[in-house]
Amino acid sequence: MEQPYIYRRAELAEPDWRRFPGWRDVTTEEWESAQWQRVNCVKNIKQLHALLGELVDESFYKDLADDQEHLATMSMLVPPQMLNTMVVESPGDTPGAWTEAFYADPVRRYMIPVASDRRRDWPSHPYATRDSLHEHDMWVAEGLTHRYPTKVLAELLSTCPQYCGHCTRMDLVGNSTPTVDKLKLTLKPKDRYDAMIDYLQAHPGVRDVVVSGGDVANVPWKNLESFLTRLLDIDTVRDIRLATKALAALPQHWLQDDVVEGLGRVAQTARARGVNLAIHTHVNHAQSVTPLVARAARAALDAGVRDVRNQGVLMRGVNDSTKALLDLCFALQGEANILPYYFYMCDMIPNAEHWRTSLATAQALQTSIMGYLPGYATPRIVCDVPFVGKRWVHQVSRYDAERGVSYWTKNYRTSIEMADPEALIREYPYYDPIDTLPEAGQAHWRAEHIPAQVASEAREAAALSRAASL
Repeated sequence: MEQPYIYRRAELAEPDWRRFPGWRDVTTEEWESAQWQRVNCVKNIKQLHALLGELVDESFYKDLADDQEHLATMSMLVPPQMLNTMVVESPGDTPGAWTEAFYADPVRRYMIPVASDRRRDWPSHPYATRDSLHEHDMWVAEGLTHRYPTKVLAELLSTCPQYCGHCTRMDLVGNSTPTVDKLKLTLKPKDRYDAMIDYLQAHPGVRDVVVSGGDVANVPWKNLESFLTRLLDIDTVRDIRLATKALAALPQHWLQDDVVEGLGRVAQTARARGVNLAIHTHVNHAQSVTPLVARAARAALDAGVRDVRNQGVLMRGVNDSTKALLDLCFALQGEANILPYYFYMCDMIPNAEHWRTSLATAQALQTSIMGYLPGYATPRIVCDVPFVGKRWVHQVSRYDAERGVSYWTKNYRTSIEMADPEALIREYPYYDPIDTLPEAGQAHWRAEHIPAQVASEAREAAALSRAASL
């Protein structure tokens, strides 16, 4: 009998970008240029159509337009590198040949969502919010979230080289969409960074700083290096993590000479001062792990960064199977020197129910991947519970699986709960996607949370039906 999962080494390969009609004449030199990648990002349907041509049916573009107009919480921005990891083997060159494969592709499903991907019965959970983790509520300076006792999140900017459909910071990051009018950072970058440094200097209990955004790859290197150098001047800061999906989506950025050299200077200073400097990236499927990504990770490690780690997101239709998760982890760990670290359950933001999984599914997946990877490289699947923070999925206090409500406890106060005497004894709820519940659970949510307009329409329809039967 075979094992539930069979490991077979798969060496990394860069998909041939010339299979896309719009890139038939792109040279290797152009492809490996960060500037070319940024200039040729796909930002709208017209550009995607020019790239794919008739390989995808017109119905797909209409589906995408419907999503962009009525449902999308993030605007479209996809680097060529990221697009090249979709449909990695061409199904052919005849009109429409790619349509089925493009719809089914796991990377496409979260980078270029379409209306038919999303649920129409419950597109959003009734308790979904734009800032589901209340990061903005916990700002102690513009962009600086003090959520954990010893850790802060520094959002240096609100842009990325790429926009992911499931972004947990969809209320701030990226351009506004017809669905979401985004919040805006108001301070000039220098003033924002000064306020962050001032806070950290005044709060020696903070030892760990996640430098994020947006994506730090969009911060001009001289500005990022200056900020990191100032962080390293604070004796109480002992861990610095640079958050960048661009290591995988735009590795060309992290391979630029000035970035590699600058990262080396920062790493040398960190090492001399006993500070742990790491890069955290965001890869959700093995298709996105290519030789260029491995080169970028190796360049960072050779420059002196202590670790390059991956924080993925668990998503239906993307990586919600044992094989998909283990294939990704082995590609990261075994081929690219990127440590599988976390997989977050997808957060409760609007229009994300088609991506989210139930806690029970996450628990089963955590169990299923144990024992295959080295222990230090076995990722934890975590639920980021509002007001609680990251909790391993098996740490749940209690779980009503029928109604899809899990309850969690915590052992610290966030920065906005210092006067709350109940904070450490309260149970905090988290909610499964309603469509994953048994019928009794779904009926409960329909009865409790169907919008008044829908309920009114249902009553009117029932009344008309009764009248017709008389």
